[in-house]
Amino acid sequence: MMKKFTTYFFCIVMLLSAACNEAGAQHKSLLRPVYAKVACSILKDTESAEIAGLARKGDALLVLRPSFIFITDTTIVDTYKVRCEDGTIGYVYAKYVSTDKAEAEARYMPEYYDPLISKAKNTFGGGDPMGCDIYPRKKEQFKDNVMPEACYSLYLTCNNSVLENIDEYIALAKRTKINTFVIDIKEDGFPGFKADAMKKYAPSAYARARDNEQLYKEVVRKCHENGIWAVGRIVVFKDYHFTKDNPDCALWNKATGEMLYHNKSHWPSAYSRKVWEYNVALAKEAVQKFGFNEINFDYVRFPDRMMKIESGIEMRNKYGESKLQAIQRFVTYAVDEIHKLHAYVSIDVFGEAANPGYTTAYGQYWPAISNVADVISGMPYPDHFSNGYYGIQKPWNHPYEIMRAWGARAMGRQAETPSPAIVRTWVQAYHVLRFVDRNGIDYDAANIEKEIRGLYDAGLTGGYVTWLSSSNIERYRSQAAAFNIDYYRIWLSKQTVDK
Repeated sequence: MMKKFTTYFFCIVMLLSAACNEAGAQHKSLLRPVYAKVACSILKDTESAEIAGLARKGDALLVLRPSFIFITDTTIVDTYKVRCEDGTIGYVYAKYVSTDKAEAEARYMPEYYDPLISKAKNTFGGGDPMGCDIYPRKKEQFKDNVMPEACYSLYLTCNNSVLENIDEYIALAKRTKINTFVIDIKEDGFPGFKADAMKKYAPSAYARARDNEQLYKEVVRKCHENGIWAVGRIVVFKDYHFTKDNPDCALWNKATGEMLYHNKSHWPSAYSRKVWEYNVALAKEAVQKFGFNEINFDYVRFPDRMMKIESGIEMRNKYGESKLQAIQRFVTYAVDEIHKLHAYVSIDVFGEAANPGYTTAYGQYWPAISNVADVISGMPYPDHFSNGYYGIQKPWNHPYEIMRAWGARAMGRQAETPSPAIVRTWVQAYHVLRFVDRNGIDYDAANIEKEIRGLYDAGLTGGYVTWLSSSNIERYRSQAAAFNIDYYRIWLSKQTVDK
């Protein structure tokens, strides 16, 4: 018996020895550089997703360990533990690296995309578009979380008067074609619930938030029970509470030596990785706790009017990035982390971002964002256009014409990126602002319908989101006729007729 045991023990030792030798050989073979194909975040670890540093396109990264594998419905996501050229050690997604240095340094289809991208000039200081990454990204389609082919969406503020009245909004949706609610999680200064992410990164927000976790669970549960796609909205780079708790991450006014106060708030720097971590941690928490199908990030930009104020601001630009690069890299980081939970990411951009010829001063470059995000949501509110824009007099009084003209330009930007996002557009659902035109038209059902038809006739078929800051249910009910149209099916039928 003892002899048999000794034989078994010897065999086990030999097998373990062979396995260790093989692992050692594999480990040794991996002590070689790989090269970044695109700029990407180096993570401290793959659980918290805290950021250790940045790898730029072409950087050599020394692989220290074999990859760790996460399985999703459609892809295997490998992360490698690496040492960067500056000594930073962390994890990088294998999809962003190559073993071939020349391949990593090469631009994607430069003969086609470079002439298109280089047409956009850095007139307003947002950054050279050639510094953005146009390497194609796979757009995920999760089998356990299937997005509607077109999202017809109502915006809902996080006020309790709205969330506690969710049954009324669901009843309206069931009487119309509305199939999506965009629900606030965090507005500037108005956190929706007491999140663990707030406790860690922004205690002031945690203290200010209502104890609404159960209410959010109930709201999202009812959405799912009634076939409504639940999107959680988070305002990112405009955040009074975060800057109060993290002044070292805020934009500062050089003249006053105080945090920049602009457009009624303080602004975290979009260059600050801690701000990225906070908002993505909050998004992931909302998906895990409540079951949001998608996260919508708003204010993914630097402050407006940057040309006038930037010279007087301490930007906290640790990595020497352009504003365009910082915004695209945040979106890349957010998409990677939220996709782990089988949820999607939509990014809001100013309507101006659809214009050709220049990059925006606040860092939104349509092709770069569309290339990475699942959904891009322009905000071309008719009363935000100046008189004569696109040759249209008082464009706010011509919702179909202005939205169709804008939509054509957005379609042009979609063609400048190899893996464009779905376009789901914010539409004006409020009266023309009085300072724009005291005699401006009311955005009733007829005029909202004109807006949406203009978008679809331009080829933007991903749906719409109503912008009505109050989310007033009576106002929405009065507009119900516009929400009772299946614009996508009508568009499809027109394509069939044309063929």
